[in-house]
Amino acid sequence: MSKKEEKTNVMRVLEQKNIPYTPHAYDPDAGLDGVSVARQLGQDPETVFKTLVARGASGGLYVFDIPVGDSLDLKKAAKAVGEKSIAMIHQKELLSLTGYVHGGCSPVGMKKQYPTIFHETAEIIDTILVSAGKIGFQVELEPAALMDLVGASTADLTVD
Repeated sequence: MSKKEEKTNVMRVLEQKNIPYTPHAYDPDAGLDGVSVARQLGQDPETVFKTLVARGASGGLYVFDIPVGDSLDLKKAAKAVGEKSIAMIHQKELLSLTGYVHGGCSPVGMKKQYPTIFHETAEIIDTILVSAGKIGFQVELEPAALMDLVGASTADLTVD
């Protein structure tokens, strides 16, 4: 099976739910940052989203998906989820909490479905790319289908 044909758990979930998607493979050795991945795939970085996991002051976990070239505004993110404050989780916690490694974290198919918020621009783009749950793979699909699947809402989440 070639890299292009390899199936990830995210792809299996999307197929199970009959959500159409387009798989994309990239070379992680050519740069793992999101903007490099977007360029490799010939995509606008505003349509390629990274998945970030944070913990609120209450101890609750939250998932934030924002364009790869942007930075999460922790105050805006806290406000979006009704927390006094939030902080990014430590990278070493990511695998045990989500089932994903850094660089391959997807909002789809986490061990547990945490409250998920997408940057508001997800509502105005035709397609969105997110990690397919494995470094080297992305999936492209309709933002509404993705947000519906994970029960997400939208908010202004990025640093101005």
